Amino acid sequence: MNSIVELDVHMSFSKNRKVATSYRDQQLYDTFLLSCSLLITARDNSKNLKFMDESQKALISHVLRLTKNCLSFDFIGSSTDESSDDMNNVQIPTAWRPAFLDLNTLKLFFDLYQILPNGLASYSLSCLVQMTSVRRSLFSNTERTKFLTHLVEGVTNILTNLHGLSDPDNYHEFCRLLARLKSNYQLGELIAVPCYPEAIELIAKFTVQSLHLWLFAPNSVHYLLTLWQRMVASVPYVKSPDPHLLGTYTPEVIKAYIESRLDAVPLIVRDNLEDPLDDLCMVQQQLEQLSVIERCEYNKTCSLLVQHFDQKAREYENLVQTPNANPIDITVHELQLTWLVYIIGSAIVGRLSVPTSDEQDTMDGELVIRVLQLMSLTDARLPQAGCEKLELAMLSFLDQVRKMHSSEQAQKANVYKRLTEVFGLSDEQMLLSFINRKIITNLKFWGRSEQIITKTLMLLSDLSVHFNSVRKLARLDEVQFMLTHHTSEHFPFLGTNSSLSEMRCRTMFYTSLGRLLMFDLGEDEERFYNFLTPLTNQFETLGTVLMDANSFPNDEAKKATIGLARDLRGLALPLNARIQYTMLFEWLYYTDYLPILLRAVDLWAHDPAVTTPVLKLFAELVHCRTQRLAGNVSSPMGILLFREASKLICIYGNRILQLEVPRDRLYPMKLKGIAICFLILKNSLGGNYVNCGVFKLYGDDTLDSVLNIVAKLILSIQQNDLLEYPKLSSAYYNLLNCLSQDHVTYLAGLEPRAFVYILESLTKGLSALDSAIYISCCTILDSIVSYIFKQLQLKVSTFPNKKLRSLTQENEKFLKVVEMNSELLQSMMSSLLNNVLTEDCRNQWSMSRPLLVLILLYEDFYRSLKESIICGQPVEKQHTMAQWFDDLMLGIERNVSSKNKEKFTQNISTFRRDVVNLPKTMAYSTDNSYQAYTETNYSISV
Repeated sequence: MNSIVELDVHMSFSKNRKVATSYRDQQLYDTFLLSCSLLITARDNSKNLKFMDESQKALISHVLRLTKNCLSFDFIGSSTDESSDDMNNVQIPTAWRPAFLDLNTLKLFFDLYQILPNGLASYSLSCLVQMTSVRRSLFSNTERTKFLTHLVEGVTNILTNLHGLSDPDNYHEFCRLLARLKSNYQLGELIAVPCYPEAIELIAKFTVQSLHLWLFAPNSVHYLLTLWQRMVASVPYVKSPDPHLLGTYTPEVIKAYIESRLDAVPLIVRDNLEDPLDDLCMVQQQLEQLSVIERCEYNKTCSLLVQHFDQKAREYENLVQTPNANPIDITVHELQLTWLVYIIGSAIVGRLSVPTSDEQDTMDGELVIRVLQLMSLTDARLPQAGCEKLELAMLSFLDQVRKMHSSEQAQKANVYKRLTEVFGLSDEQMLLSFINRKIITNLKFWGRSEQIITKTLMLLSDLSVHFNSVRKLARLDEVQFMLTHHTSEHFPFLGTNSSLSEMRCRTMFYTSLGRLLMFDLGEDEERFYNFLTPLTNQFETLGTVLMDANSFPNDEAKKATIGLARDLRGLALPLNARIQYTMLFEWLYYTDYLPILLRAVDLWAHDPAVTTPVLKLFAELVHCRTQRLAGNVSSPMGILLFREASKLICIYGNRILQLEVPRDRLYPMKLKGIAICFLILKNSLGGNYVNCGVFKLYGDDTLDSVLNIVAKLILSIQQNDLLEYPKLSSAYYNLLNCLSQDHVTYLAGLEPRAFVYILESLTKGLSALDSAIYISCCTILDSIVSYIFKQLQLKVSTFPNKKLRSLTQENEKFLKVVEMNSELLQSMMSSLLNNVLTEDCRNQWSMSRPLLVLILLYEDFYRSLKESIICGQPVEKQHTMAQWFDDLMLGIERNVSSKNKEKFTQNISTFRRDVVNLPKTMAYSTDNSYQAYTETNYSISV
């Protein structure tokens, strides 16, 4: 049955769905009933079953799996990956109602759980999970209440005796079952269940025990926290007069979570166990759930946090002030404080989910103060020692504070009263100043921790993105310090001693600095060039080393090049205004710094650690983001920049083509750089700031040189690699799209091998699964074949002026190449026509346009395909099919104008609708038809 659910890669999605739907409607329910009847027999004869007998055990296992697969069936075709969302409703068909209204079906699986041994019992729980998730509309209100009551009673029974929950699989499935109770039913409905008070008490007790057993099935805690999060979030909407009792049990859950994390730390440190804090994704997920749960009885949560934090912080302060203190004790307290800081951060950000009172604002202020005091203590120790995990927790906390206190309303909150008393932070401006001091401290002392530097720079980046924050940040002394002292002396991670992985952070750093600088820069060139002073000094030093032809630079020069390229790319990213961007370009161009980067690529073309940052820098420089390069017709900047970018592509291309690269290193060593070269050329030509006709007019071979080297780079790529690497295929087809739109004459002028390669790649692209590639290929093909058609029309035209109807020698060669490789274009026509005839026709508008031109070019071949398709139909349908093909070309003229293509697109839509609705007795595929005619030489029609 599994094969029915899984897609057959050789069938279209719609055909797969038709097969699955047919199976669902005709056989699936009977299969489910059969499996249930077999399970009833097994339950009733359980005393006679011998689970030690592998054959009997395997039989029961297969029946249980069959039942589970029936319930997990993709009933409406909406789930492509059952692991993507664990809270999906099960869209059981209405015809299945009798099985679910019969409460013996539920009882069956609860009974089986009690009877079956470990290893099989979890399957019965999995079936219950799916049944709990059945769509609400399957039942009436009364039926749903009765169904839910039996579910909760069954769960309560399991919680009472805890049968089988020592098995990890049973435990995990049972936690999933608890989570599904709230995901599919409202809190008011749960409260109405008679045994709800007993059930919620047992669930709370089970949750507390589970949290303390943190080493046992840790991934299952997610489902328990999900249950409590959803219940607490539903409290404001409950209208039931009965008490929900969450105020009684939620504090117990919070207390268990906090104390279990704190108690686990000494065991983890002393026994060298796996630390949950190493899995930050899991920690953040749990904290998001906790942030909602904590807000129920918030005063109890805050009191508990204050009590634990004060105790641990006091002990930690005494330890660090004690000479020769035990390092293990210090580590234990640091990790315990790490958990408390994370949990306090989640409590603070929980304000977003509920209305807050003045009393809660005051409690938030108490929590914030304690973390900031701890931060001051740990910062004072940084020159000697520090705890990376604690620092990451503090950065997470500061990010939560940033989110909470960056609005005008937050400034009026009582939280600032206590902050003013203790730290003198009376408003957001002063709080931002405090955060920025912490950012500077981290950048100064944590240069060797990539994780901390990255998180710190992400915090700075988040602060600099929003206008209100930037407006306030730009006035801070701390920010002005960063803008004038961004050197390795103050920020060690900017030095050449950093590892290559650490240097990736530099782009983010300079992007943030760029945003802060641009805020009120205006046209102040002096201030901009003063900001660039550290980079200027690095370029001057690097230039003396790299431009010396008699010496080969060392690793320090290499790292300096990498760092500068990353810095400049980060700085160029936020320069969206033409005035500021022009300042940057003039600084780079007129001070001869760009040749230094070109020289570096020439020296280290074999090393992607150097070439990739430089190539990416140029890809950003030539990107006409927000028209920053366009608009000034009196400036030669666009042409000058294009010439430098072309030099880079030529230098890199010539060197990389000579490089022998192992197959397993092909992408990072070669293809990645080639993809960025394609991106550079696409950004340059697609930015509409370079008049390409100027180069030929004035005898400049820049454009011809870069196109020639790009053609060689294209030919160096194996066709199979194009679609194997997504970034490469995206860059390649985007470049072709750009060239075919505005520079199709240059494509026509390529050497024959390159043009044939492009046609072959389009053939592959038309069969790609990626819709973006498919649409790009259709657009490219349309431009190319339209150009061919126009050139052929020109060849046979009767214009009075001979010069108007004459073809250049290059175009004559181009048409000759097209004629010699017409089978490629014909195969694409066959592919497009086949697409029309199949049920999975992707983007009719895009594919119809090249199809029309191909039909006009190869009328004889089209006629043969048409006849083959018609003859493949039953005799009684052949006349109808022939009429549809005639209607397809109704009103179509022999030209490639937009109006004519639009008319053909409308005809395609009608034709496809008729063909798809016709009952099919035979396939419409043109593939066989094409094979039959490949050996026939069809001439081009004009």
